[in-house]
Amino acid sequence: MKGIVYDGFGPAEVLRLAEVPRPEIRPHDLLVRVKAAGVNRADILQRNGAYGNQSFGESTLLGLELAGEVVGVGSEVDEVSIGQRVMAIVGGGAYAEFARVDRRMAIGIPGNLSFVEGAAIMESFVTAVESVSHVAGVGQGQTVLVHGAAGGVGSACVQVAHALGATVYATASASRLADVGSIGAAAVIDYRADDFESVVARLTDHRGVDAVIDFVGGDYLPRNLRSLRPGGILVQVGILSGQHATSIPLNLLLHNHLRLAGTVMKSRGVDEKRAMVRRFSEGFSPLFASGELKPLVDQVFPLERAADAHSSVERGGGFGKVVLAVD
Repeated sequence: MKGIVYDGFGPAEVLRLAEVPRPEIRPHDLLVRVKAAGVNRADILQRNGAYGNQSFGESTLLGLELAGEVVGVGSEVDEVSIGQRVMAIVGGGAYAEFARVDRRMAIGIPGNLSFVEGAAIMESFVTAVESVSHVAGVGQGQTVLVHGAAGGVGSACVQVAHALGATVYATASASRLADVGSIGAAAVIDYRADDFESVVARLTDHRGVDAVIDFVGGDYLPRNLRSLRPGGILVQVGILSGQHATSIPLNLLLHNHLRLAGTVMKSRGVDEKRAMVRRFSEGFSPLFASGELKPLVDQVFPLERAADAHSSVERGGGFGKVVLAVD
């Protein structure tokens, strides 16, 4: 089968299409003919060597989420049929014509969605549900600040928080303010032109928000903590700033009994990933059929142009996910 490989860490141009071994399924697996695969920043970090030779999954190929058609089922799988359309989280291997999928990390694609749309859901929305609902505990009537709200996971966080009945404030670039507003944000802040801390203080009458979902890190951290109400929570999901070390105002953390939590999917064990997929499947996947949640696809590239897809994600500025179409 065809798949995307690279011979050494480096820029997007190291990616190339090659013949790779077709995966063999085990008793609890599905074999899926991949129709589309989502592109995530974790893929870019892996390509750049950020994880070294550390493995977080079963395949050395890139790709953490996919949508496709079941062409094989393991001997212990009895509730999935050949030909069923599924979307899934995988521990690598989505950038290929076929992928092995843990049955408990796959769910059916709603009938109103295409394979490309299905490929834009799992990594973003499972992470969003984990961050907003499970970790932050956001609920009806609360207020949430979401940074990087035009990106794949950020836009999913806005939608999930809105679906939970929260008032959502968000940051994005000037060109994406209207887009982010259209998916449920009550106010969208131009992060280049405005100081989000001052804007949030004004929007909340200086009370602060219940939760902050942040993908930036660096000097955002103390500003995020100052934007929280007493007892609020900051959920750190990424470090797009590249600033891994920053100062924490511990006096504020203590005085306002704030909480700081980190979450990322790639480094979690398989049982944790299964639990995350289950929470998403049971509580939120039906909202795609009703239209309350919507996959956002920014650009689609054929598999052989994986390098161009990576470059697009690295440039940023899009709205939603970049997807590889395998057919």
